[in-house]
Amino acid sequence: MLAATTAPLLDAVVNSQFAAGAPVVQAGAAAACLGALLALITGVGRTTLAMARERDLPAPLARMGGKHTVPFVAELAVAAVVIFLILTTDVMTVVGFSSFGVLIYYAVTNAAAYTLEEHPAHGPRWLNVAGFISCLLLAFTLPPASVLGMAAVLAAGAAGRFVVLRLRR
Repeated sequence: MLAATTAPLLDAVVNSQFAAGAPVVQAGAAAACLGALLALITGVGRTTLAMARERDLPAPLARMGGKHTVPFVAELAVAAVVIFLILTTDVMTVVGFSSFGVLIYYAVTNAAAYTLEEHPAHGPRWLNVAGFISCLLLAFTLPPASVLGMAAVLAAGAAGRFVVLRLRR
């Protein structure tokens, strides 16, 4: 019964003697999703800052502000994209986009680590291969809308990078 549902924990609570706890489960799920999105906004904002500093993105995204040197323009731009996505799609699709992007990022990281000439004892090459394959397998088990949407975003990013590099020559 629970295997066929999209919200097994919620269904288990609703169908138990603790049915009154359903709002707590829903609030916990919402907090977990929003917490993950907020954490990613910060990371993506810093990546946006770094890319703007390298001239891969528009220069204004590299502006820093405040006594803690926060990349506020990049953070606001990323937040605007997330808000747009949440308003135009459902939260699960946005979480799926994020998950796919993070898993592809980790797959690339594992591939890059594999190319290192020296590996520590706690990080042998086979572990990079296992990590790479695992990340790709997990990424492609996400909902098709998330996979296709983020694949399109990554393809557009790669095409944009190609154009930028061509223009610099």
